[in-house]
Amino acid sequence: MIVLGLVLLVVGFLLGFHLLVTLGIILLIIGAVLMVAGRTGHAVGGRSHYY
Repeated sequence: MIVLGLVLLVVGFLLGFHLLVTLGIILLIIGAVLMVAGRTGHAVGGRSHYY
């Protein structure tokens, strides 16, 4: 999810399409929160790893 967010962010900046930039930022934030929750030992969606 973090990689997809980065890709959308870069493509959005290069093409000037602000919706992609917004979606990229949202996916980066969600991915980071899930990564932190998974690394602290909390089960995310019933799994210990979300990937």
